[in-house]
Amino acid sequence: MTSTTSRRLLAAAAIGVLVLAPVAPAVASTSTSASASPSRDLDRSLQAQLDRLTKEDKAPGALAYVTEADGTSTTVVSGTAERGTGRPMVGADAKFRIGSITKPVLAVTVLRLVEQGKIALDAPVERYLPGVLRGTGAGAAIDGRKITVRGLLQQTSGLPDFMGAVDWSKPSQDYLKIALGMKPTPAGRFAYANTNYLVAGMVVKAVTGRDFRAVSRDLVLEPLGMLGTYWPARGDTGLRKPYAHTYGVNPVDPQGGVVDVTRLPGYELGASGGLVSTPEDLNRFWDGVFTGKVLSDRAFLKRTVAMKGGEWPVGSRYGFGMARVQMSCGTVWFHGGDVPGVFALSGRASSGRQATVYTTGSMNGDKQFPHMIATLTTALCP
Repeated sequence: MTSTTSRRLLAAAAIGVLVLAPVAPAVASTSTSASASPSRDLDRSLQAQLDRLTKEDKAPGALAYVTEADGTSTTVVSGTAERGTGRPMVGADAKFRIGSITKPVLAVTVLRLVEQGKIALDAPVERYLPGVLRGTGAGAAIDGRKITVRGLLQQTSGLPDFMGAVDWSKPSQDYLKIALGMKPTPAGRFAYANTNYLVAGMVVKAVTGRDFRAVSRDLVLEPLGMLGTYWPARGDTGLRKPYAHTYGVNPVDPQGGVVDVTRLPGYELGASGGLVSTPEDLNRFWDGVFTGKVLSDRAFLKRTVAMKGGEWPVGSRYGFGMARVQMSCGTVWFHGGDVPGVFALSGRASSGRQATVYTTGSMNGDKQFPHMIATLTTALCP
């Protein structure tokens, strides 16, 4: 739920291949499963990475799911699905909250509407949401007549991120109103903000007359066969089975320490981070997008902006809801996601390999990030 964590996940992944050291296998693997495994060496390497996440970093559970270009796959897990039970970690068909990995799905939804002629990328947001984007106070310079749909998807609109200003102990807050009262970021420069995708979801509803959840389901999820992926309904705090329990700090009670946060108001995370999915479905998403199953024009892959300054390494770029970086195996497209109790990375290498990795615990980011990146790097570029 924190934008800082999402940014660091993206930044760490972008630089990960440059700083990783080999990992010695753990003495004993917690749990492993594989289906048509492309390589037993890959299994062992991923097992070592996941065991480090559960043993050294104390994540309750961890999973890596890799799909090759020919459709063969491997699933490797470590840890438990529920503390105190000894129940093995769930598999690649299990549901989890994917956080900001929602953004690539929403971006592709918008791009499908662009292909249908319902949205123009370079049109001002004002065309679709007249009078909606008008800043107040510190945000007085925010003006929807100067912000394009492209700027929303590429995180260059100048809209500030509402996430750090929300009081999560208060239900049903107006996130956009909060953002419109904040100081904007420099327009035209990359600045990660969940507000961009909040507004993009509003644009989808404006041009279709339907909630962005239903539109994304019809245009992306169902065509790609992502049958385990869904948007939680209002008031729905649980997860559909199967799932692993997740553990972290509840934003409603940050003083309560690490607790079971499996039940969260997922609906409130909306267009910027509300999806529930599975590793199988996320890999299916990357394959479908990059092989033309939902977009006839994939030129958007080349239309990126530089992610300059701050934590972003030289050469990192951001497209339409996707970050791009060069790794040892070529170009990698990916996104990170986090909600309390989950850290996740998912993406695709130019070789046609897809991978999703996630853990079910909130831990020390400075320590865990490089370990998470090591796992993704091993999965995509063995």
